[in-house]
Amino acid sequence: MKSSLGFVLAALLISACHKPKHAAAPAAVPLAVQTQAATMESHQATEDVVGTVRSKQRAVIEAKVSGRLLQYRAAPGQLVQSGELLAELDVQEIRAKREQAKAVLDQAQRDLGRQEQLIVSKATSQQELDAAAARVKVAVAGLSEAETMFGYARVTAPFDGVVTRKLADVGDLAMPGKPLLEIEAPNVLRFETDLPESLLDRIQPGATLAVTIPALPTPLTATVSEISPVADAVSRTFLVKLDLPEAAGLRPGQFGRVAVPVAATELLLVPRQAVLKRGQMEAVFVVRDNRATLRLVKTGKMLGENLEILSGLEPGDPVVTSDAARLTDGQPVTAQP
Repeated sequence: MKSSLGFVLAALLISACHKPKHAAAPAAVPLAVQTQAATMESHQATEDVVGTVRSKQRAVIEAKVSGRLLQYRAAPGQLVQSGELLAELDVQEIRAKREQAKAVLDQAQRDLGRQEQLIVSKATSQQELDAAAARVKVAVAGLSEAETMFGYARVTAPFDGVVTRKLADVGDLAMPGKPLLEIEAPNVLRFETDLPESLLDRIQPGATLAVTIPALPTPLTATVSEISPVADAVSRTFLVKLDLPEAAGLRPGQFGRVAVPVAATELLLVPRQAVLKRGQMEAVFVVRDNRATLRLVKTGKMLGENLEILSGLEPGDPVVTSDAARLTDGQPVTAQP
């Protein structure tokens, strides 16, 4: 019995001696990363004011005389050229007055011709001849007036543009003061905004400001062309107009913001690719003693390729700008500026 027990113990001892040992964990290989120091830079602080893109040349088209619409050729979005017929009115009364003016002129001219024949034979006086000539002049003026009024029956485009609103239709009664349609020139645009009184002294005619249109990929450089000298009595704001450059996709009616400079400030900036978003948190990796240290930060404005840091970093901190998503807190790294 004792010999059996000794045999078992010897077997266990031998197996323990031949049990493989665990290999030591290999040291972590440092990851090569690029870094850039967080820097303080001077920045012109601005305040955004909302506004609207509008056509610099626009008009509300009305009829100069009264009459029923016989034709209405304008449709929203239609491109029209200067002088193109937009609508035609039924103006029978003006047509009748034109015919009457023609008859009066014809009669006055015949009377003048007869007086000229009579004055040769001295059968009439110079006074009668002068009176006949005056009646011709009056008749010519009357016909000219009637022709002008009759011409108002044709409503034409005052400039090259696009129809933006249709306000009447065939059969409607057109009259002075009643709009028929609206037209705008789509290629000459400006930005209009209502500027608060507190910002009025920050701009002047000829100044250039950045206008951001959400539908466009980049901001536009606009020039201040007009500043209203009188404030709106209700909103206490001043209407400011800025000329816009030509840009693809820019259209009247678009919403935008103009950046009005207010003061120069110092901002702490880092490249925007250095900032990681993890849920609701924002973080960067800072290299300290050849290790990546995770720092929670709070960001502000995006300025080109840089991002403002409001808290979490100090000027000069080397932040990782490459492969930041692959790092873990405390991971060995080799910094390459």
